[in-house]
Amino acid sequence: MALVLLALLAAAARPAAAAIQVALKPGIMNMPPGTEFDLTLDVTQAGSAFNGFAAVVEFDPAALTFMPAASLPSQQGCLMLGGCSASCGNTWHRFSAAGDSLSITDLLLCDQISLTGPGTLYKLHFKASNTVQETWVRFRHATFYDAGLFVTPVLTADAHIGIGVTLDAGDPPPPAPGLSVRAEPNPARGPLSLSIRSDRAGERRLEVFDLAGRLVRRLPGGWRAAGIDRVGWDGADESGTRVRPGLYLVTVRAGGRVAHTRVALIE
Repeated sequence: MALVLLALLAAAARPAAAAIQVALKPGIMNMPPGTEFDLTLDVTQAGSAFNGFAAVVEFDPAALTFMPAASLPSQQGCLMLGGCSASCGNTWHRFSAAGDSLSITDLLLCDQISLTGPGTLYKLHFKASNTVQETWVRFRHATFYDAGLFVTPVLTADAHIGIGVTLDAGDPPPPAPGLSVRAEPNPARGPLSLSIRSDRAGERRLEVFDLAGRLVRRLPGGWRAAGIDRVGWDGADESGTRVRPGLYLVTVRAGGRVAHTRVALIE
């Protein structure tokens, strides 16, 4: 029994794994209609070690057209190719494009070499439509590996794009009919309650971003019935640290729809 207790205490004393933070960069872009532009998948700061990743990035084909590079291997970033890391540059790389999404798998074939970032994992090239609008490029999912094992947690941040529209930092997408989120109290000095109303049942994702588009906290989501659902936010980030006073964007995604509200945290 004593050995079991010692083992449990030792496990509890181990520090939590550092998150891998991956973002589509730039997080906010403004451009004229018809413009071509680049987005990168970046590990934004040093975190847990990894030697490969798989991701699916989604976009609206009515707003954006993906334009592949002349040489697909050149879409790999400096982290994978060794330009800004200790990688040997030898990778197993697979890429495919569907009508509204891009699937990427990139694994290092370097003996006993892992990466931590920061740096660029991958590069994508798009052309904006000729229609004035706002749109997003989002992570559908992102998975990281190290020596064949999953690395968690992974925190993602999407890109918000204005085509002929000027976006300011933190500008949200337009509200979705039948889906809404409201914060009480707002402004808040401490914990607050988020009230999510939806006219449909289904999977929901609830996230808090700062005004630079960085993911601050992922709140409980999953399958929910139609109606009103309430979720609390204690004003802390993923590590449990109280965030700084300021404006934050709370976003709920459900069934291809997006709703949002701005929350002010004060001293």
